[in-house]
Amino acid sequence: MKNIIFTLAVLWSTFTFSQIKGKVSDQKGQPIAFANIYVQDTYIGTTSNDNGHYEIYPKQNGTYVILFQFLGYKTEKRVVEYTGKSETLDVVLQTEDFQLNEVVIDAKVNPAIGIIKQAIANRKANGAKTGQYTCDFYSRGIFRVKNLPKTFMGQKIDFLDEVIDSTRSGILYLSETVSKLTFQKPDKLKEVIVASKVSGQDNGFSFNNAAQANFDFYENYIEINAKAISPIADNAFNYYRYTFEGSFADENNHLINKIKVTPKRMSEPAFEGYIYIEDQDYAIYAIDLSIKGSQSQNPALNTLHFKQSFSYNNKTKVWTKNTQTLDFDAGMFGFNFNGRFTYVYSNFDFPKQFERRTFTAEVLKFEENANKKDDAFWNTIRPVPLTSEESTDYVKKEILQTKRKSQPYLDSIDRKRNKFKWMDVLMGYTYSNSFKNRSFSYEGPVFNTAFNTVQGWKTQIGFNFTQRNEDKRTFYSIGTRLDYGFSEDRLRFSASYTQKLDNIRNSFLFISGGSTVNQFNPANPITDNINSISSSFFKNNFMKLYEKNALSVGYSGEIVNGFRLNANVEYADRKPLFNTTFQATVKSDDLYTSNNPLLPFDELTPAFTRHQLMKASFTGRFNFGQKYWTRPDGKFNMGNDDYPTLFVTYEKGFAASEKQYEFDFVSARIYQELSLGNKGEFVYNFKSGKFFNAENIAFPDFKHFNGNQTHVAGGGRYTNVFNNLPYYSASTNDAFIELHMEHNDQGYLMNKIPLLQKLNTQLVLGYHNLSVPNRAPYHEFTIGLDNLGFKKFKILRIDYVRSYQSGFVSDAVIFGLKFLNIVE
Repeated sequence: MKNIIFTLAVLWSTFTFSQIKGKVSDQKGQPIAFANIYVQDTYIGTTSNDNGHYEIYPKQNGTYVILFQFLGYKTEKRVVEYTGKSETLDVVLQTEDFQLNEVVIDAKVNPAIGIIKQAIANRKANGAKTGQYTCDFYSRGIFRVKNLPKTFMGQKIDFLDEVIDSTRSGILYLSETVSKLTFQKPDKLKEVIVASKVSGQDNGFSFNNAAQANFDFYENYIEINAKAISPIADNAFNYYRYTFEGSFADENNHLINKIKVTPKRMSEPAFEGYIYIEDQDYAIYAIDLSIKGSQSQNPALNTLHFKQSFSYNNKTKVWTKNTQTLDFDAGMFGFNFNGRFTYVYSNFDFPKQFERRTFTAEVLKFEENANKKDDAFWNTIRPVPLTSEESTDYVKKEILQTKRKSQPYLDSIDRKRNKFKWMDVLMGYTYSNSFKNRSFSYEGPVFNTAFNTVQGWKTQIGFNFTQRNEDKRTFYSIGTRLDYGFSEDRLRFSASYTQKLDNIRNSFLFISGGSTVNQFNPANPITDNINSISSSFFKNNFMKLYEKNALSVGYSGEIVNGFRLNANVEYADRKPLFNTTFQATVKSDDLYTSNNPLLPFDELTPAFTRHQLMKASFTGRFNFGQKYWTRPDGKFNMGNDDYPTLFVTYEKGFAASEKQYEFDFVSARIYQELSLGNKGEFVYNFKSGKFFNAENIAFPDFKHFNGNQTHVAGGGRYTNVFNNLPYYSASTNDAFIELHMEHNDQGYLMNKIPLLQKLNTQLVLGYHNLSVPNRAPYHEFTIGLDNLGFKKFKILRIDYVRSYQSGFVSDAVIFGLKFLNIVE
C-alpha cells in the first residue's frame, strides 16, 4: 500500500496543467540541460531542467514565437498557436557554425582585444540599461552528498542513513522560492517571497533569495568570498588573456563573439571559460565561466561554475539576464558535496523612477502562508519542471517527515541516542525527549579540567535543562556548575537561567548567581588550556583570578531596527585570591609570579580588599543602515559595511560596602570592515573611555586591555588585542584611547610574487595603539601571513610583532590557529 501511495504521489507531483511544454535535445537525441527558452520580444521565459524538459505558462491565448538557445548551438524559432490547452513542442538544436573574422589571418592582431576593450568602454552604459527594474524571480537550490563516509574521527555517521542511498549519496537539501523583485543599482533591493518550499519541511522557509544570486558581470568585482575580477572589469587586462574563437549571428542578426577567457595567474581570483559579447552595443550575450576554490580563498570549494543567458527585446532594445545557473563542487575531511542553484528572471518592467519609500530597511519579506502552498499552486507557477530525482525527493521526504514527527519514531531515536555508557561519566552525556523538544545534559570533567596557581588542578562538571518551542523558535534553559580546586580544596556552585523571549527583537533574559572564579579582565584574554600549558610547563602563570559571589539579572534585545540594548544589574561580594600551589610539570628554577597583577613578586599583598558592590551597565549598539529580512517566525538582521557600528556604554558602581568603590564609567567604540575591492579588506576598531569619581575603586573594576604574553593567538583578525603587551601592565581607572587597524590583502600582493604565490597566502599588516594617562603611548606594528597550511587545511597564521613605548620595547613571533578562540 505504501508503495502505491508513493508512486501516485510522484505522478501527481510531476503532473502539469495547461502550458507549452516539451524537451530540448541535440542531434544525437541527448537532452540539453538549461537551454534558454523564451517568448520573442517579451520577458516571459524559462530554462530546461537536467533532463532537457521545459514548461512555459502563457498568460492568455494567442500566437507565440518561442526561441530556444543554448551556447554552442543555433537558436531555433517556433511559432505556436496557444488556445489554452497543453501544447507539446519538442525541439532539436543544431550545432552552431562559428565563423572566424578575416582579421584573424593577421597573426599579429588579436580581435578579442578590441572586442573586450569595447565591452569595457560600454560596461557602465550597458549595466545601466537594467539599473532599475521590477520582475518575477524563481530560484531552486539542490545540495547533494557523494560517498558519505561511514565514520568520522571514530564516530558513526548514521543520521543521514534514511536520506542517502546504498552508495551513501543523495540529496541533502532541495528548496524553491518564487518572488517579486524591485531593484535599483547599486544595491537597493526589495524582495517579496510569494512561495517557499523546502523538501522534508512542511513549514520550511527557503533561504534562496535574489540578493545571493545577484552576480553582475557588468560590475568590476563578483562577490564570492574573495572579490573575483569580471572579465570586462576596468582592470581586467591585468588579470586575463583573451582568445577570439569565432562569431555567429543570433535570431535578430546580431553578431555574437565568442571570447575565451584565461587567467594570467591561477593564484588570483579570476575566472576561466567563455564570455559572449554582442558586436553592436558590446553587451553580454552569455557567460560560461568557472573559478577554483583556491582562487577565491575558499579551501573547501573545488570549483564554482557560472552560466548566464541574456535575451534581446526588440521593443525595449535591452539585453536582460533571464536565466542563471550556479554549479559547485566542494569537499573536505573526506566529505564530498555538489549542487546547483537555478535562477529564472521574467516579466521585467523598467520604470523611469520609483516612488518614495519603495526601498526601506526591510529588503526581504515572506507573504502570509508563503510556505503553505500546495502542489497545485507549484505546478502552475514553477518555470522549470522538476526532474524525476527532485520529484522523488519531495515525496520521499514528505513521507519521512511524517514518520519523523511521530512520537514512536522520535522515542525510538531517543532510546538509541540516550544509551548511557560508562565513559559518559567523564566525557559528558545528553538525554533527549525529541517529541517534547526538551533535553537534559551533563558536562563531564574531561574537557573542563585545567591548571592554575590559585586553584591548582581544577575540574568542573555541569548540568543543563533546555526546553524549546519550535514554532516560535524560542527556548529557556536552566544550568548549574560545580567547580572544585584541588590545591585550595574549595568547591564552588553557580546556577543560571536563560530565556529567549521572542524571535522578532531577538531578545533574551539572563539570570545567574553563585560563586565563581574570574579573571580580572572580564574578556578572559587567556584560555584555560593555554594557561595550563604556560603555567605547568613554563611557569608563566599569566592568568590572574579573584572570587565573586554574585547575583545578576540581564536583558538583551533590539529596541528599534539597528539599535540593540544590553542591560545588566549585579550584586557581588568580591574577595581576593592567592596562589596555593607552586608545582609544575617540568622542573625549573623559575618562580611563579603572585596572583596580584600590580605586585607580581609579593605573595602577601592582595590586589584589592574584600568588599560588596552593586553594578549596573548599559550598552547600546547602533548598526547604522542595517537592513533585514522578515519571516513569520522571526527577523533576521543583515550587516551594512558602508557604515561603522557604534557601541556606547555607561556603567555605574553603587551601594558599595565602602563609598570609595563606587564609580561612573562611560565609553564608546567604533568598528568597521571596509572592502577595498580586490585589494583586500581594511578593519579598524577604535575605543575610548573615561572614569569619574574612581580614584580608589577596586582593581576588578579597572579598564583592562587584552594583552598576550604566550605567543599563541586565535584565528581571524586581531583587531581587539595587543599581541606583545603584558596583560595588566596598562590597566587604568582614569581615561584611555585604544586603536587597532589591520589590512588583509586577501592575496592581492602575495598572488603576484613568484614562488610565494604557490602558498596561496594573505599578507596582513597591522597597527595597534594604546594611550592612558601618566604612561607613554604604546605602539605595535605587525606583519604576518594568514591562510597558511597544507592543501585545504589553511588553519595557521604567523605574525611578527614589534612594540614601541618611548623607543623600542621588544618583538615577538605570534602563532595563530584558526580553531582556537580569540578574545572578542
